[in-house]
Amino acid sequence: MSGYGLSEDQVELAGLVRSFADEVVAPVSYEADRTKTLPMDVVAQMGDMGLFGLPFPEEVGGQGGDYVTLGLAIEALARVDQSIAITLEAGVSLGAMPIFRFGTDAQREEHLPDLLAGRALAGFGLTEPEAGSDAGATRTTARPDGGEWVIDGAKQFITNSGTPITRFVTVTAVTGEPGSATREISTIIVPSGTPGFTVGPAYDKVGWHASDTHPLVFTGARVPEGNLLGERGRGFANFLHILDEGRIAIAALATGAAEGCLEAAVDYAKSRVVFGESVGSRQAIQFMLARMQQRVHVSRLAWLHAARLRDAGLPFKTEAAIAKLTSSDAAMDNARDATQIFGGNGFMNEYPVARHFRDSKILEVGEGTTEVQLLLIARSLGLA
Repeated sequence: MSGYGLSEDQVELAGLVRSFADEVVAPVSYEADRTKTLPMDVVAQMGDMGLFGLPFPEEVGGQGGDYVTLGLAIEALARVDQSIAITLEAGVSLGAMPIFRFGTDAQREEHLPDLLAGRALAGFGLTEPEAGSDAGATRTTARPDGGEWVIDGAKQFITNSGTPITRFVTVTAVTGEPGSATREISTIIVPSGTPGFTVGPAYDKVGWHASDTHPLVFTGARVPEGNLLGERGRGFANFLHILDEGRIAIAALATGAAEGCLEAAVDYAKSRVVFGESVGSRQAIQFMLARMQQRVHVSRLAWLHAARLRDAGLPFKTEAAIAKLTSSDAAMDNARDATQIFGGNGFMNEYPVARHFRDSKILEVGEGTTEVQLLLIARSLGLA
């Protein structure tokens, strides 16, 4: 990790998480993927290491780090297991960060200690069957009634929403009057176990098998009016800010995936002998590996730049989009090339490159599709 302008503490943290990934996460990744089970003992160890509290101030129970530090941890984990990396990313960016950014003092005091210690997880319910990239088309509703919000609707593809330690989900819902000229969207905290709140069976996904992902249904679910998160009617705007930060973390995850593919492909190219020579002695393979290294390097520069802008309090929306676009492309391209270098073995799930091949596609979709990133970048150029 030299040459990226990191502090000694950041280099040390990256090395610590890298060792944890190699020694603790990697040995159980194949079985977790095969059985589609999130290894909760690994999550607990991540909590003990303070990873869920990395970018939060010490006064609220965090580690006093920044988004660069969080990205380094996510990248190190994603090298060996994207499911574990997305559990951390979503736990911070979509679970704890909305509470920290927009919560009341009481909400912070109630939820942050356990979230930042990894003793609890939370999900963020935005996506719906008719509201994905067009998040403003939210159909879930929340109406006030007798000091409570009554919530009706459905969400889909919600990460960390059904684990044994999931404490709540924060959902976007239309809170304005029916038929009003403007759509008022707010965010509301819904605790796990709330009557009328149902967590559906886990999805049968192409990848990220060990990541916890469920559909959610709300049928007359009632929560106190005090569970409103942030200002009423600011839910959509607040979420967009959270999503911008999340794209930096996803870019770090994608960079880690691209790096994991590179490392595996280099090792295989050196050891695999064909026609009396190592595969890596062939110039065509060398050029392929060189391209893979180029993608990792450029992706890391992109997400680090966006994270540093964010940490400095400077605008970073466009840079986050560029980082997410660049790194998700890199992850997919490196997964494809690594699988090709492995040949038939690359098609076997026992090899990490096969898992990266399946896992990486969602990086071009989740937290803003490739097309959304292109639209955001075009808008920054004054073209849309």
